[in-house]
Amino acid sequence: MPTFNHCVRDGDGYVDLRSYAAIGDGRTVALVAEDGGIDWLPLPDLDSLPVFARLLDGEDGGHLSLAPVGEWTVARAYVAGTNVLQSLYTTPTGRVRVTDSMNLGATGRLPWGELCRFVEGLDGEVEMAWCVSPGSGLNAYSSWAEDTGNGAVLRVDAVTMAVRAVDVGNTTFEDREVSGRFRTSPGSEHLLALLSSQGEPLRMPSTAWIRRNLDHTVQHWRNWSEQFTYDGPWREQTLRSALILKLLAHEPSGAVAAAATMSLPESAAGGKNWDYRMAWLRDATYSLHCLIALGEFEDVHAHVSWLLRVARRQQPDLPVLSRLNGHQPDGLVRHDVPGWRGIGPVVSGNGAAGQLQLGVYGDIFDLVHQYVLDGNVLDIETARFLAGVADHTCDLWRRRDAGMWELEERRHYTSSKMACWQALECAVQLAEGGHIPGQLDRWRREADRIRTWIDEHCWSPQRQAYVWYPGTDQLDASVLLHAASGFDSGERMSSTIDAVLAELSDGPLLYRYSGAAEEEKAFLACSFWAANALGSVGRGKEGVDLLERTLALGNDVGVWTEMVDPADGSFWGNLPQALSHLAFMTAALTLQNA
Repeated sequence: MPTFNHCVRDGDGYVDLRSYAAIGDGRTVALVAEDGGIDWLPLPDLDSLPVFARLLDGEDGGHLSLAPVGEWTVARAYVAGTNVLQSLYTTPTGRVRVTDSMNLGATGRLPWGELCRFVEGLDGEVEMAWCVSPGSGLNAYSSWAEDTGNGAVLRVDAVTMAVRAVDVGNTTFEDREVSGRFRTSPGSEHLLALLSSQGEPLRMPSTAWIRRNLDHTVQHWRNWSEQFTYDGPWREQTLRSALILKLLAHEPSGAVAAAATMSLPESAAGGKNWDYRMAWLRDATYSLHCLIALGEFEDVHAHVSWLLRVARRQQPDLPVLSRLNGHQPDGLVRHDVPGWRGIGPVVSGNGAAGQLQLGVYGDIFDLVHQYVLDGNVLDIETARFLAGVADHTCDLWRRRDAGMWELEERRHYTSSKMACWQALECAVQLAEGGHIPGQLDRWRREADRIRTWIDEHCWSPQRQAYVWYPGTDQLDASVLLHAASGFDSGERMSSTIDAVLAELSDGPLLYRYSGAAEEEKAFLACSFWAANALGSVGRGKEGVDLLERTLALGNDVGVWTEMVDPADGSFWGNLPQALSHLAFMTAALTLQNA
């Protein structure tokens, strides 16, 4: 494990986003900083209000802290093949190892929340301090703590939490928090656990049971990781990215969240702060692509079934995103808290739900096509639904949309038209294979019309590139996705890659589109898309070089955020970001033989 100096909290209690690792249980995700602070934990679900939110409110957000007292350095890594985190702290007086887990049970996810922090004294003596301090649920509630006959109980609205511990010193109660100190010695073991429920009684298992669940959790993750057949280059980071995606999968529904957080800014100027604790159809499609290629099948089926249920509910138009329970999100809610390092606003909900984004039509057909190619069979209702969506695409592609980047100004975005072409091409192949009924001749003719329209309106002889939209000479990195979709993997796409890299890149990092550098940081997925596109047009060595230079910018535990600042490598935007990990995995699979 690499060793580095501990993170430094600023005067308001914030740390660099690069400092965070993620743990989870299939229902929610906790973020753990290098200094042992759990600064983010929504309960009971990922899209619930957070009981710990120091990430967005340094003063009143709440945290669960556990770390050595005084000076220390830390080296961190996940237990191999798992989402269980281990932090090795070295102090002037000794060393201690902390294992952090969102526990599972013997048969899978528990019906209550169980966050386990297991401490082992390795050598010497180390004084440790801990504190459980719930926040205000983004200034919505007033939390409180009480000493009951069954130990320390803390409440935030309908969420009930309890502390269970072994050899962590005497517990001190102060208003809404509980805390304590203890000292490790060689071979000593200590346990601090937080149990939780919402609107129901709270199960209080013994500490021996909680410790046993930690072992179950490690084994559960290892069993899941053993499914993967991929043994190519970058295997360790590929598996880590797959495990991150598994953290973002909401097991009760089958949805895949775009990220574990909300309202982390895309630039220091603020304003571009979004809630990503929702499921984008686009991200779900990319997830399934990767999982199928890596040999996973249980989650693939759950995600496909969820996605098609959500899509059928909103037909004939396809949803851009949904809540994790499959319903459409409510309107935006603004919370009266400062935001990470004071960069607001802090909002929940997402206004993109009502947008027209033509890209999702290509996404859903590509997803189903891959699912069928993997040897699976569609039900009759899904087959008929997809035929109707293909017919709808024949008309819809002529409309302006918000594009992949969910922009306010509707245009004829090139990548959106390419996605419609992809949808109809996949529909034709599904129909030819007998998987869906429909008007094959119409779909073929309309796909040809789309291609001709793109060639006439979206190709710039001057730029030697597909432009962002007709009538401009500006560029859009999302066009590079269609090097692999089958639209164009020839000379035009190759020269488009050159133009995009020349205009949008800063080192190995790329901005989303022309002018984005003035508004936000570089978008990490774009670097991996470019690497994948290079591989798709036969320039694999260049793709490998770009991929490896981008990977070098990661944090110590392989967790990626949405954006990176080319100037200093700092992380920006929500994290862990599914799209960043998905883009890497896709590129790795394309380039494995390059």
